[in-house]
Amino acid sequence: MRICQKLAIAATFISLTLPSLAFAAADNVTTFTLKNGMDVVVVEDHRAPVVTHMVWYKVGAADDAPGKTGSAHLLEHLMFKGTKTMKSGEFSRVVSANGGSENAFTSYDYTGYWQRVASDRLALMMKMEADRMQGLILSDKDVKTERSVVLEERNARTDNNPGAQFSEQRAAALYLNHPYGRPIIGWKQEVGALTREDALAFYKKYYAPNNAILIVAGDVYPAEVKALAQKYYGGLKPSPSITKRHRPQEPTQLAARRLKFSDPRVSQPYVIRTYLAPERNAGDQKQAAALSMLAQVLGGSGLTSVLGQKLQLEQKIALQATAFYDGLSLDPSTFGLVMVPVDGVSLRKAEDAMDAVIANFMKTGVDPDQLARIKAQIRASDIYARDNMAGLARSYGEALTSGLTVDDVDAWSGILQSVTADDIMAAAKMVFDPNYSVTGWLMRSTQEATQ
Repeated sequence: MRICQKLAIAATFISLTLPSLAFAAADNVTTFTLKNGMDVVVVEDHRAPVVTHMVWYKVGAADDAPGKTGSAHLLEHLMFKGTKTMKSGEFSRVVSANGGSENAFTSYDYTGYWQRVASDRLALMMKMEADRMQGLILSDKDVKTERSVVLEERNARTDNNPGAQFSEQRAAALYLNHPYGRPIIGWKQEVGALTREDALAFYKKYYAPNNAILIVAGDVYPAEVKALAQKYYGGLKPSPSITKRHRPQEPTQLAARRLKFSDPRVSQPYVIRTYLAPERNAGDQKQAAALSMLAQVLGGSGLTSVLGQKLQLEQKIALQATAFYDGLSLDPSTFGLVMVPVDGVSLRKAEDAMDAVIANFMKTGVDPDQLARIKAQIRASDIYARDNMAGLARSYGEALTSGLTVDDVDAWSGILQSVTADDIMAAAKMVFDPNYSVTGWLMRSTQEATQ
């Protein structure tokens, strides 16, 4: 079963950490574009004879056709079926036989495939990946089998997980018109109706070199990668159907929304509020940086954050209180606040206490000492991030498929450092608009809300 990492991320808001803020610029990054439109990024690291080979497609679940949610994710599964030169499942067997690891992932804005192997196996990885970029062969049996796998994945990860169901319902409420309101894995009834023709139509429309980014990180040299890329990917034909992505956008939102979700399987009730928030944009990341710093000030550093100090240490009514923001998306993202109350504290009281802390913060502003500490932590995480070549490769892939450039990635840490307290407060005033919010209560029973 393929790992759909963005599905898990969407449901685990508390796992966000400081290193997710800093996408460090590597000193040895080379970029070029093949004649067929395929972009290539090379990140050199000669400390170990290994390489991470990634192909990112600029298409994801938000590009699923109306009524056919789950198409991008299903195709991710089907890409491990056969081609004219490789049997079904042979791709993974070859990677394993060569001592490597591999997987794939689907998000709203991208679909990615990666292998980590010894550097002298890079040519083989390119050969196989290029083969399935335009040579995939699917049977009705293949689609039926993988469709069943996806439905079981949905059953296990969403339908039998009240937290995931809650997250799915909140997204549908936050986005009135944009496809980010639809689940990446797809709605059950629509996934079950997807056909071989649907999968092939999606594949032929979006899987092409001029809609892909090749990222190679590790013990390689740019000239070597360029020669191999031209040999294996350079002969693939670009698709004339690839155009700039235009998606339905959000109308003016006129009312705050509330959602209560109860299920006896809930292990820990909590309150969460999400706001529609601007994304990072190419050449203009200042506001997104201020929102990132706002999330850190309010809830990103545990007990030293504003929410943590007030709700966990002083009032002792929260097990955890946090804030989160991830601006890496092609279209508007979300800013969130979360409070997990201690036993005996109702969700009504928890929400009121969280709101009171935010209201006080809007009056008192940012503590300059706290802001200085956060910036120091970001500088440290930036240094550590440079040691993780696979992480750097993923940082570039996520950014480039979300509409940013290599220069934007390289500039990000510096922009974070330049954010002022005034910038943060301006971002807070902008994002905390109740009309663009959804407040959710996750409960074991409805009685827990006010007890």
